[in-house]
Amino acid sequence: MSENFLEPVPASKDLGLAAAQAANRPLTEKEQQAGSFFAQLKGFWVTFITMFKKVNTVQYPEVKEPTAERFHGRHQLNRYDDGLEKCIGCELCAWACPADAIMVEGGDNTETERFSPGERYGKIYQINYLRCVFCGLCIEACPTRALTMTNEYELADESRAKLIFEKEDLLAPLRQGMVPAPHAMYPGMDHKDYYQGNVTSSHPSQGEGAQA
Repeated sequence: MSENFLEPVPASKDLGLAAAQAANRPLTEKEQQAGSFFAQLKGFWVTFITMFKKVNTVQYPEVKEPTAERFHGRHQLNRYDDGLEKCIGCELCAWACPADAIMVEGGDNTETERFSPGERYGKIYQINYLRCVFCGLCIEACPTRALTMTNEYELADESRAKLIFEKEDLLAPLRQGMVPAPHAMYPGMDHKDYYQGNVTSSHPSQGEGAQA
């Protein structure tokens, strides 16, 4: 009896696919169809088993679930601990935005009217939430951590114009010890001290208008 009398019979579960690969030969059309069929069947099975999983349904808006830790919600323009704004009007966030949703116009600080520790500040700051895709690229581009994203996601409104947020809508609220800008920098400190986090409170000489 010849040694080549019997050819290896493939297992029924692989329909000859493993044997074809072991023999280093191209798959036939029938074998390709079989492989495609079982790949589709696997996908259908994943869809099928999800039908029996419990649906996470809440009675919104009466019940609201907490957002994820790194959720991308409405933007916020942050302040330093004495109340000066972190935005320096560099426009890097606007350049990084893939949807062209941010418009920034910088202004010059003066000793009598100072809004940020540096030479410039964000005089005009707008975010068009009709365009924003909440990708977070603007956050990564900001050199002073002036722009971050909150957990707020309820942005629906009555008109398109109300979905273009101005600087006043985006500025973080004043916390205890903060004095609303414009005002002078902390005595004895310069912009580098602000960037390094050395300013942790407002100085009494900046006025008695600290907000509770």
